[in-house]
Amino acid sequence: MDSDLLTVSEVAERLRLKVSTIRAWVFRRRIPFIKLGGRILFRRSDLETFIAGSVVPARSECLQPEN
Repeated sequence: MDSDLLTVSEVAERLRLKVSTIRAWVFRRRIPFIKLGGRILFRRSDLETFIAGSVVPARSECLQPEN
């Protein structure tokens, strides 16, 4: 059964980043997290929202076909 809560290591693996980067983001409150009994956890839904909000759209001039 998949848990809705992810550990720092699981988030780092999912985002292909170092654990230290995720911890730094937590310290700077750049990524939403839950603190439970001294443990840092992440809701899967918050992580998906975070990823979706990090998408950088292409420039409109790059989307137009060349003549």
